[in-house]
Order: sequence, then C-alpha cells, then structure tokens
Amino acid sequence: MTIRDPYVGLARRAIEEYVRSRRVIKPPEGLPPELRSRRAGAFVSLKKGGELRGCIGTFLPTEDNLAEEIIQNAIRAATQDPRFPPVRPEELPQLSVSVDVLSPPEPATIGDLDPKRYGVIVESGWRRGLLLPDLPGVDTVEEQLRIAKLKAGISPDEPCRILRFSVERHTE
Repeated sequence: MTIRDPYVGLARRAIEEYVRSRRVIKPPEGLPPELRSRRAGAFVSLKKGGELRGCIGTFLPTEDNLAEEIIQNAIRAATQDPRFPPVRPEELPQLSVSVDVLSPPEPATIGDLDPKRYGVIVESGWRRGLLLPDLPGVDTVEEQLRIAKLKAGISPDEPCRILRFSVERHTE
C-alpha cells in the first residue's frame, strides 16, 4: 500500500515502530514544513474492518510541533485507548489510520453547531467531553451534544460550556 498523505504516513510509521519494537520515532526528514513549524491539537483514529480500534488526541497542542503531536497521539491511540487492548503486531496490516488536525476551539452556542462541519467540546467544572465532527450516525446537534456530555459525565439537563472546532482530516 502506498501512503500518499504525509500526516497519515507519519502516524502509521509511529504506530508500527512502537508496536513492533517499543521505539518512539523522531520526525523524519522530508516532512512538509508545516508539520515541523505548526503547533495544533491532533487526533489519531484507528479502524479495523471499518470499526473503531483506537482514538486518542489532544484538542490543544502539547508538543513542540505538529509532527511530535501526531507521533505521540498515534502511539497512544494504538496502546492506551482504555476502550481497547493494545494493538498487536499481527493487526497492523488490517488497520486504517486517519489524522484530524484541530483548529483552536472557540466558544459556541447550540445555534453555532453543525455536527458534519464542527466538532464539539462540552465542559462543566473539571469534566470535559469532546466529539470529532462528521462521525457516522451523528447527524444532529442534539445527538452530538448528548454523546459529548455522556463522555464527560455531564447529565443531559446540566448546563455546560460549549466550544466548537473544525478539523483538517487526513485519511488513507
């Protein structure tokens, strides 16, 4: 398989190296300049047979650059998503990888949301839930908010702060 997207290629290489040898790669030469100069939150999602196999990310940058952000979140998606056991080496050929680069979150009202265009973050005190945009089966703002609140442990009727963000999605 030829991987044309450098964001996805970087995530896949990070996952494969870590799963096979427990080695964290450094950003390789030849990456697009924005991967080395830009800072942004990023989510890495893994699917196997069309089903989610791991998804972890950051909504604000935590690393020095986007390349490092993708490497760290790719490894976490493959090994630390609490919903799944760590990816095994024999699963690697069956995985599809996507990388979502997030815009900075901005305060929003329910009327500002569109689940196909924007992801959402809900916050109440220390509890926070995030849902990426354009997910299968999430077609309404109400459903998007319901799932995000559920992830955060916020009751359906509890008021919360709402933020929205857009993503630049990179897929295989």
